Amino acid sequence: MLTVRLMAPFSMRCDSCGEYIYKGRKFNARKETTDEKYFSISIIRFYIRCTRCSAEITFKTDPKNMDYVCERGAKRNFEPWRENRLDNSHETEEETLDRLEREHNEAQEKLERDKMAELEEKMLDSKREMAVADALDEIRTRNARIERGERRGEEVALAHVRSEVDEAKMREEREIEEAARRAFMTAGGERVKRLVEDETSEAQEKREMPPPSFARVKKPKKPFDAGLGIKKKPSLV
Repeated sequence: MLTVRLMAPFSMRCDSCGEYIYKGRKFNARKETTDEKYFSISIIRFYIRCTRCSAEITFKTDPKNMDYVCERGAKRNFEPWRENRLDNSHETEEETLDRLEREHNEAQEKLERDKMAELEEKMLDSKREMAVADALDEIRTRNARIERGERRGEEVALAHVRSEVDEAKMREEREIEEAARRAFMTAGGERVKRLVEDETSEAQEKREMPPPSFARVKKPKKPFDAGLGIKKKPSLV
């Protein structure tokens, strides 16, 4: 026998003291390989002791049901998920093969149903995506139409404002012209004539002046006395 460290594979209750041993509790166990076999798989027995009264408890592997079987010293607690396996403990090999084949067929049918459901879900998803895309296109078209209408309305409003500005300018110009006309009118309604200065005399003088000459003009000679600085006394007579 070999001493190994293991965990309790199921929850159990000791027959000697009634102590409950939960699944997963760790024990120092003795391992023994029995002569029993399931096909070519050897069945192994384990020996543990109760944590309260140290009574010996044995259990062994069950490769047929992929589980463990409690032999003596304790009783396995009720577990609902093992009910079907306990009911099938006395099946023959043919019954077991039929049950496995039936379970395999059921699994295949379930897998096919799952595939069909997945395909239907994908189709529904694609339809939803198409509907969402159509709704988005409709929203974009409506927004573009509204934007064009707003732009057209802005252009109309801008043209109206421009016409009003032009009319205001024209009205202002007419007012300025009317004010200027009134400024050049007398109290009797006659138009003021512009006074023009008489420039005939000046023009005549300009016409009578000879044209400029660039001929050399001889200057009179100064007397010799003036060059010597002698002042001539005026005569007394």
